[in-house]
Amino acid sequence: MPERTLTPNPEDTTTLAPKPAEQSAPHPGATQPPSTGQRRHVWVWLIVLVLVAGVALLIYFQHQAAEQESNEKANANAQKAVPVVTATSKTGSIGVYVEALGTVTPVYTVTVTSRVQGQIMEVHYREGQMVRKGDPLIDIDPRPYQAALTQAEGQLAHDQAMLSEARIDLQRYQTAYAQNAVAQQQVYDQEQTVKQLEGTVQNDQGAVDNAKVNLIYCHITSPIDGRVGLRLIDPGNIVQANSTTSLVVITQLQPITVIFSVAEDFLGEIEQQLRQGQKLKVEALDRTDSKTLATGSLLTIDNQVDTTTGTVKLRASFDNKDNALFPNQFVNAKLLVETQHNVVLVPTPAIQRNSQQAFVYVIKSDSTAAVQNITTGTTDGNITSVQGIPAGTVVAINGFDKLQDGVKVELRKGSRNNGGNSGLITDQTP
Repeated sequence: MPERTLTPNPEDTTTLAPKPAEQSAPHPGATQPPSTGQRRHVWVWLIVLVLVAGVALLIYFQHQAAEQESNEKANANAQKAVPVVTATSKTGSIGVYVEALGTVTPVYTVTVTSRVQGQIMEVHYREGQMVRKGDPLIDIDPRPYQAALTQAEGQLAHDQAMLSEARIDLQRYQTAYAQNAVAQQQVYDQEQTVKQLEGTVQNDQGAVDNAKVNLIYCHITSPIDGRVGLRLIDPGNIVQANSTTSLVVITQLQPITVIFSVAEDFLGEIEQQLRQGQKLKVEALDRTDSKTLATGSLLTIDNQVDTTTGTVKLRASFDNKDNALFPNQFVNAKLLVETQHNVVLVPTPAIQRNSQQAFVYVIKSDSTAAVQNITTGTTDGNITSVQGIPAGTVVAINGFDKLQDGVKVELRKGSRNNGGNSGLITDQTP
């Protein structure tokens, strides 16, 4: 039998050739070495962890350093004395005031109009001029009134002559009647004629006086002392008698008054002072309540209370020598009702308040601050009466944002005006 030879088929994938060793199945208990990609991934995570740990340590050390620096600053500030300005409380007097909004009101305001008709010939005043009573203001053409006066005087002279003649006839008739030369009726008739002429003469005299008055009206003078306002009419204009058109307005400035309203609750106290003969002081201050314009006294109280507001009007008089008060000006009026004596006074800026009570920072002899509760009373400007501390107590008047109970303080150089009449002076370093 011939020998058969097996020839492998190239397309046959099921050849019996032995498999490579790397393709053989691994042993279940054997350990495979990590690949290159896996080793690189591990190193990246290690580097990231190291960086995070370094950043955390850096932040921690920075926080510790900042906290240490803050503590050092706090300790330094705690040891450093707070600079303050101080004042010493003292015993004195303080006024109890009633404050209100007032209006400056002149005692006299005159609006001058013409009482005769005619042309304005001349204006003698200047706008804003201060005039005295009797000073010339305006001249109106007097010629028609001068002519009327001449006619009246002529008629008066004529009737006076007739009256003289009638009296002479009456005397002659009376003599003749005594001699039985005329009838008694004729004497009576002559007597009545004399009386009629006497009435005529009186009427003529009235006409003359009226013409003289009209002539005087042509020369307008100031009826009061005061200030002239703006010029309202010029020469050449024709004015009418008894017209409502103003020729000039004059306002008295010295003295001048202020009218203000206070609550009716103060009425009894004010009237009590007036009944005792007290002259109540009134101050007029500007709008900002910082400058005293004038000082006067209470003049009178109105006769009724305004039921809509529950207030009563008061009028105060001021000399106004410097013309600081101007008509219709709004001012702040302060009425001194009472003066409290022998009270403890401190500067108002020294008083602090919390949600419960008013207090001051008392500066002790060891230059430390201590909180002292007080009770406040009357306030007059920058001075306030208090209870709770004796006179001679040193109190702080600034630096409150840094002051605490027990904090060391240091007097700051400088002085401060505390206002008021108590004479409080701030303490200061030499």
